[in-house]
Formats: sequence, structure tokens, C-alpha cells
Amino acid sequence: QVQLAESGGGLVQAGGSLRLSCTASGIIFSIKTMGWYRQAPGKQRELVATITSDSSTNYAGAVKGRFTISRDNAKNTVYLQMNRLKPEDTAVYYCNADLQRGSLLPVQRYWGQGTQVTVSS
Repeated sequence: QVQLAESGGGLVQAGGSLRLSCTASGIIFSIKTMGWYRQAPGKQRELVATITSDSSTNYAGAVKGRFTISRDNAKNTVYLQMNRLKPEDTAVYYCNADLQRGSLLPVQRYWGQGTQVTVSS
């Protein structure tokens, strides 16, 4: 079994910063892409940022220049540094990982349980 555990969410004022962490645990052979998504009330889940195993990154336009995704492969952990937060960043943030549990097994996507980020104006 594989689990993704997120931490670091909370309440912050507009203009502030938060750092989210997500660690994958269990039987893992290799992790390909890791990413962060978010879902605001009444809206669909949307991409925030992704990072590949060789640290190539991709960002949604709304967060580019304010958020930074990074990862520590030795710890199976992905981070999301969020600066200059805005009220519209308020959402539940989910991490995911595309990984193999064995060398002959297919790549599958796993999701964390989500962490709430609330930005007050």
C-alpha cells in the first residue's frame, strides 16, 4: 500500500506565505512526476504545479512567479512554497505522485487526502 501524507496548510493573511509538504510512503520502486492540485468550493480540481523526477517544473498561470515546487527524491517528498498568497488561492490542496510499486508494474497515480489553505483578505 502507498500513502501520501500532506502537511503545512493553514490560515494566512493575504500577502503571506505557506509551505506545503507531501511525503509518499509504502512499497515504492520509483516516483515519476509529483504534483499539487487544488479545489476551491464549488469549483473543479485544478493543476497548480508539477515536477518530474529530473526536476522539470510546470506551473499554472495563476501561480507562476509566486509558487515554487521542489522535491527531495531521497525522502520521496514534494514541497510547494507559496508566497504572496491571495484570497483566491483559498482551496484544499492535494498532492499526487505517479509511481511504480515494482520494476515490472505499471505507473499509477496516487493522491493525498488534501490540506486546507485559507487566505484572508
